[in-house]
Amino acid sequence: MVGSIPSCALFGIDAYPVVVEVDVMGGRLPSYHVVGMPTTSVREGAVRIRSALEHIGRALPRKKITVNLAPADRRKEGACFDLPIAVAILLADGMAGGGALDGLLLLGELGLDGSLRPVRGGLAAALLARERGMRGVLLPAASAAEAAEVEGIEVHAAAHISQVLEAMEGRRPLDRVTAGPAAGSTAPFTGDMSDVRGQEMARLALEIAVAGGHNLLLVGAPGIGKTMLARRIPTILPPLARDEALETTQIYSSVGLGSGGLVGQRPFRAPHHTISTAALVGGGSPPRAGEVSLAHNGVLFLDELPEFARPAIESLRQPLEDRVVTIGRATGHVHLPASFLLAASANPCPCGWLGSEQRACTCGAGSIERYRGRLSGPLLDRIDIQLFVPHVSLRELRQGASGESSERIRERVVLARERQRHRLAGQGVRTNAEMSSRVMRATCRLTDRAEVELERLCRVRVALSGRGVDRLVKVARTIADLEGVGLVDTDHVREAAGYRALDSLTPMHASLGNDLRFVPPQTATDG
Repeated sequence: MVGSIPSCALFGIDAYPVVVEVDVMGGRLPSYHVVGMPTTSVREGAVRIRSALEHIGRALPRKKITVNLAPADRRKEGACFDLPIAVAILLADGMAGGGALDGLLLLGELGLDGSLRPVRGGLAAALLARERGMRGVLLPAASAAEAAEVEGIEVHAAAHISQVLEAMEGRRPLDRVTAGPAAGSTAPFTGDMSDVRGQEMARLALEIAVAGGHNLLLVGAPGIGKTMLARRIPTILPPLARDEALETTQIYSSVGLGSGGLVGQRPFRAPHHTISTAALVGGGSPPRAGEVSLAHNGVLFLDELPEFARPAIESLRQPLEDRVVTIGRATGHVHLPASFLLAASANPCPCGWLGSEQRACTCGAGSIERYRGRLSGPLLDRIDIQLFVPHVSLRELRQGASGESSERIRERVVLARERQRHRLAGQGVRTNAEMSSRVMRATCRLTDRAEVELERLCRVRVALSGRGVDRLVKVARTIADLEGVGLVDTDHVREAAGYRALDSLTPMHASLGNDLRFVPPQTATDG
C-alpha cells in the first residue's frame, strides 16, 4: 500500500512542492530506502522516525519500506521531512487514517521522543500552500506563529507526533494557530543619537541617508566616532510596514533565524571583515541568503571597509545597483532580495592618521595608494553620501551639549518616508534611493535654477559620472523631503554635492608622499 503526503523544500527563500510517497511491502528482510536525491540528514531520519513511532506505540513496520521524494531530480536536504515521512508510513501500513490531514502541507523534524522541533521556511511553506490552493499547513508549534501571518489558509501546530496521531484517529482536532500582534514594534536600543557630541555634519548625513535609504561612507581617523555613529542608525530607522515585515521574516526563516513570529524591527547586520563572498552575498548548494539579504529592508554596516577581501566588497556592486542577488545553479536560478542601506567606515590610510591634526601619518605614498585602491571607483560611485568625519575638540567632547535625540530625528525621518511613499505610489519603489532613472525623471522635478547649478557641478567635478549625477539628484530630493518642499531647488543640489566628498579628490601620485590629505569641500558650492 502507498501513502502520500504533500510537503515542500526550500530553494533560496522560496518553497517548492515535494510529494512524500511511502510504499510498505512484505518481504523476507525488513529494509528502509529513501530515493529522490536525499541528503544524509534525510536518510538519517529513519532512526528518528523509528524511535518517535515507538514512543507513541506504533513500531516501524518490519517490512520493505521505500520512501520517494518527488520530484526526484532535485536535491532534498534537512530533517523537515521526518514528520511527513512518518505520517505517510502510518497511512501506508494502515495504522491510521489521514482524513484530518486532507489538504494540509506537512513539515517537521522529529526528536527521538516524538517531539516536533522547529524547521526552516515555515512562512514560505504557508505561502506555497496558499498559492497552490491548499487548505493549510501543519507545522511544529515553534514554527507555526510566522506561518499564521499568511492570510487565507489554516495554520495548525503540533508539539508532539502523538497529537498528529490523535487527530488522524479522530480523537482530537489539530490545534489552530492565529496571527499574533501586528508587526512594527521595536526593541529598545542601548544607544541614542544624543550620545554623540559634535559631528553635526555627520549626524545630518545619517539623517539624510536613513530618510532616503541612501548608501553612506564615513571616512576619518581612528577613534573619531565613525562606528559609534553607524551603530546608532537603528535608533532612527522608521518602523517596518507589514509587507516589509513579511519579506524580512521569510528571509530569516529560510536560514533558521526566525524568532517564531514576524520580525518586528529593521535588520542591522554588521559582519566581520573576514567574511567570505558567499556568506556576504549568498551562495551554497542549495543557495542560501547572505548578509546582504539578511539586511533587506534594513542596514548593512561594514566597519573598516578596505579591510574586507576585495572579491567580497566588489560583489556588492550588483546588489547595490539592482537590489537583488541572482545566484545561478544547475538546478535553476534563485533571486534573493537585497534592498538595504549600506553604511561603511574607512580610515584615510593604513595607519589612519593622514590629514589629522593630532598625529603625523607614517605611511608611504605607495602604501596609501594601495590602501585606497582596495575600494574601486565603480563601488564608490554607488555610495550616495561620502563624508569626511573631523576631530572633535576635547572641550566639546567633555563639556559640549548633548545632541538631538534619536526620537526627534526619527520623527522627521518617518515624515520624509511618508512623503516619498505618496510621491512614489504605483512606481514599485519605497524610497528615493531605489528610484530608477525613469522613475526619477517622472517624480523628481528640479527648478530651473537647480538645473543650472547641476550643470555647473558636472563641469567642475570631472569625477562625477552619469550614475553619480542620478545619485546626487536622489540625495537632493531626500533633503527636500526632509524640508517638506515639493521641488528640488539650488540649495538642495548644493548640499547634496557637499556629501560627495570623494568626487572632489584629484588623482594621487606617489611623488606627493605624506602631503596627501583627505580634505572635505569647504562649502557646498566648491568644486
